[in-house]
Amino acid sequence: MNAQTPTPTTPATTSPEELDRIARLATDAAPAWAGTSPRDRARALVAAADALVADKAELVDIAMAETGLSEARLNGELTRTAVQLRLFADTIVDGEYLDVRIDEADDAFALGVRPDLRRYLIPVGPVLNFSASNFPFAFSVAGGDTAAALAAGNPVIVKAHSGHPRLSERTAAVVADALEGAGAPAGVLQLIFGQQAGVLMLKDPRIAAGSFTGSIRAGRLLADIAAARPTPIPFYGELGSVNPAFVTSAALGAGAEAIADGFVASVAGSAGQLCTKPGFLFVPTGHGLDDGLATRAAAVAEHRLLNPGIARGYGERRDSILGTAGVRVISEGALRIDEDGQGWATPTLVSVSAGDLVAHRDTLAEEAFGPLSVVVEYDDEAELAPTADALFEGNLTGTVHVGDGEDSPALRSLVGWITEHAGRVLFGGWPTGVAVTPAQQHGGPWPATTNDSSTSVGTAAISRFLRPVAYQSAPQALLPEPLRDDNPWGVPQVRAHAGESQSWGDTSR
Repeated sequence: MNAQTPTPTTPATTSPEELDRIARLATDAAPAWAGTSPRDRARALVAAADALVADKAELVDIAMAETGLSEARLNGELTRTAVQLRLFADTIVDGEYLDVRIDEADDAFALGVRPDLRRYLIPVGPVLNFSASNFPFAFSVAGGDTAAALAAGNPVIVKAHSGHPRLSERTAAVVADALEGAGAPAGVLQLIFGQQAGVLMLKDPRIAAGSFTGSIRAGRLLADIAAARPTPIPFYGELGSVNPAFVTSAALGAGAEAIADGFVASVAGSAGQLCTKPGFLFVPTGHGLDDGLATRAAAVAEHRLLNPGIARGYGERRDSILGTAGVRVISEGALRIDEDGQGWATPTLVSVSAGDLVAHRDTLAEEAFGPLSVVVEYDDEAELAPTADALFEGNLTGTVHVGDGEDSPALRSLVGWITEHAGRVLFGGWPTGVAVTPAQQHGGPWPATTNDSSTSVGTAAISRFLRPVAYQSAPQALLPEPLRDDNPWGVPQVRAHAGESQSWGDTSR
């Protein structure tokens, strides 16, 4: 496959006239797509997954050229993208995501007569998804946000990332054709280009929700726009995370080599351009890992960064960290800029004491988007939670490596701190490599995400693009299918039967 730097011209910014046409088409498609039965909608998602896999060779070839990511990484990511679509197909056929609740009419209700009440979740309407640069499949045109919004019954408009425009165009064509070929209405998936076009579409009153993966600065600007609209809309942004990892003395004594192996692999994978990369590793003073870390880092071949802009940002961040007082170099690594402005990097690992990290928090504690991580030396495990609290806001993940059977007040305090400040708490292992599975949580307190009660991976991600509505005393013929007594969609229905309220609070049952 050809992985040379691409030369085609980036597609022009979508014009205001075209934006209006796209928004109108999405709005027209919304009722038909929302009313599609779960099995028919699931079949459309599976058709999209099948089409992506069928065109894998072509899509991966384009992605390699535009992003510099490896063939193996991109093949795996495309497979993950197809799996996400199939997982959501099963989710909507199951129907539990609709959260159907039925309260039967009850003349003997504890608070007086209760009418028949039926509640479930419905699609919000057209969704605008700002795609990511570092996951050109899994968080881009057909990625998790798009899959969740489509599964919920919403048309999706994707603002393509400028880092992989050709791939965005081709992926959108493959997926849209597959969806429409399986019966989805025209306009259920569309693509726009350009930063200003994305802003204009976010302001369009026909857009009901937004999603974004990218920088804190850009995400905050877009979130503020969504909130400042005459009719505010929900905006789900994944913005930034340093994912601290902590190693206790017992864990280090039991597995120093494995910790060094896993840490360097996690930092260096995809040139460190992963939102879950461990940016800080806390280890006991006198850990003895320096030589092993340096040897492993030196063995990593240089890897191209995603685009010149990311290369520039990484270079500036790396220079700032290397120039900070108290920083000791473990493996200096390198950043080479080629004739096209593309950056090629090898891992940089540095060390600093916990005290110096706190003292230079403004310089050191921010995310470095690239293959760089900071090893932090601490003296007492009781310091870990207070030190972390002084340094970090919200994160996607927090990891703790412990010894077999280890338990202590300091460890419990640290686990408590991670729980309060991250969306995923790992015991052992490394946070890169996010499993696409129902129980996954990929979100966290600000600035990891703009909404810490949501996730962008796993089946719970569908809930972001749904809203609740209840029907009171409605005739059966006028109820939506999931709320009817004959339940033609066959979805789970949780019923509160007449007379039950008389025994509420009876804990002996």
